Amino acid sequence: MDQYSTPSNFTVDEKATTVDALLRHRAETPHATLLRKLSGGTWVDVDAKTFADEVDAVAKGIIASGINPGDRVALLSSTRYEWTVIDYAIWRAGAVTVAIYDTSSPDQVQWILEDSGTKLLILELAKHRAHHQEVIAGAPALNETLVIDEGAIATLTERGAIVDDAELDTRHTNAVASDAATLIYTSGTTGRPKGVALTHANLLSESAACAQAVGPGLVEGNTTLLFLPLAHVFARAIEVGCIENKVILGHTSDIPNLVAHLDKFKPHYVLSVPRVFEKVYNSAKQKAYDGGKGGIFEKASAAAVEYSKSLDAGGPGLLLKLKHALFDKLVYGKLRAALGGNCIGAVSGGAPLGDRLGHFFRGVGIPVYEAYGLTETSAGIIANSAADQHVGSVGRPVPGSAVAIAADGEILLKGPMVFGGYWQNDKATSESIIDGWFHTGDIGKLVDGFLYITGRKKEIIVTAAGKNVSPAQLEDTIRAHPLVSQCLVVGDKKPFIAALITLDQEVIPGWLERHNLAADTPLSALATNEKILAELQEAVDSANKSVSKAEAIKKFSVLDTDFTIETGELTPTLKLKRNIIHDSYKVAIADLYT
Repeated sequence: MDQYSTPSNFTVDEKATTVDALLRHRAETPHATLLRKLSGGTWVDVDAKTFADEVDAVAKGIIASGINPGDRVALLSSTRYEWTVIDYAIWRAGAVTVAIYDTSSPDQVQWILEDSGTKLLILELAKHRAHHQEVIAGAPALNETLVIDEGAIATLTERGAIVDDAELDTRHTNAVASDAATLIYTSGTTGRPKGVALTHANLLSESAACAQAVGPGLVEGNTTLLFLPLAHVFARAIEVGCIENKVILGHTSDIPNLVAHLDKFKPHYVLSVPRVFEKVYNSAKQKAYDGGKGGIFEKASAAAVEYSKSLDAGGPGLLLKLKHALFDKLVYGKLRAALGGNCIGAVSGGAPLGDRLGHFFRGVGIPVYEAYGLTETSAGIIANSAADQHVGSVGRPVPGSAVAIAADGEILLKGPMVFGGYWQNDKATSESIIDGWFHTGDIGKLVDGFLYITGRKKEIIVTAAGKNVSPAQLEDTIRAHPLVSQCLVVGDKKPFIAALITLDQEVIPGWLERHNLAADTPLSALATNEKILAELQEAVDSANKSVSKAEAIKKFSVLDTDFTIETGELTPTLKLKRNIIHDSYKVAIADLYT
């Protein structure tokens, strides 16, 4: 079995919890800025003492609400400052945070509340309470529901006035690192979601290991703007890592205005999923073409990729340096400015970024360090770093962890950030953790300790001819085209590989203008437009170059709708829910083979 490990250079004390950093910062550096929150359109600093005092006040309210150590408190909200306050308050009270996406369906919320035995539910908005009213009424263990926008923080603070500081101290003293800190439920695209129980030790190990792995990212005084959903483990790991390392943390869920927020917040690091980096690239390209500078952008893009590749091959020559300097003034500087102007790097996780984008962003001066992990590994357990980056790979194991490749190609993982088991599900635990190795379900290969993801076992397509095809590589390449929003590769038990493609509706207006077409041209007409089909065929041809003839896409169809989180076809981190899409578009898929 091919494997690679990285020695540990940190320890997590058996009495350590996520709360320790909060108390340490308040005692040692009370006036140090720990977070920034948006108030009236302005980012306002929140120092360590102010934040810790607010957490304590809310924690007392949680205790006064009848929550005992180990009890579950559920939090359903988009990413905002209050999320982190409540999360840490739950931990301060010795309880367990049950994270729920604000986009979750009533059926999903019902299962999570019942399976976790949640006693207190905190929602973000009144509409969430209305949407889940029946579920809330039927949850067997639930005693109370509060709403953030209806004064949940103030209610808990007032309620907690009767609780002594001594009770908080007692609960902190009695807590241990092996206590559950949070339950995060898997997406459940097949069957019921499973509750992943992560301990304080898991989260602290993740923070310590990744602080070393990504180098300059988690340095005191740096800033990051968190816009991923905090119900997802990636965002949660960022939250804990920032608090632990005194990286100034901001929150927003206002994705349509993200560029404006980045401009004001000016983060040193951006942490996101590949689709966001694809959108940044495609938006910059679209803007260049709309301004009649498409040719310059294409040359600049090629130069950035060439420059990045040269860094791995002895460095750029004089001519390339001059070319790069010119495009830095014309293109790259503007792109860095769009991310706030202070960005020194980024971390991408959740799905493969791809070589082209990886080299492009490194070439423009914003290296994107790909990482890999799952909910079960407390987020990143494999990562590239500033000191050791191989574009196209997801990196090497972070300190204290190991990776192995099983005989069938499955990726196996081991380390202190790996969970101990699923919540109340011994069967699923025994199936996923075998001989101390967590079986990921992903397929990959190791090259000099660097891990390359090649597919997922459950996503492997087996054609009628018996050819095994991993759809991810094809989909990622096609999705990188500016016109493409999403791509689903199909072909299981079919005579050939095919694809469904959706159009990026943010890009369409500029495309219509350049082609002298009416702005109100419907998507149904664009789905059969010869020029669009020709551009998409080029994207498909490019993807096909990376696979054998038997694996190549022979036919594709353009849909007049898009896959969305709201329709249940995408996860909150924009991954395809394949079974749902297959069911929703079974006619369109069947048409590909007629």
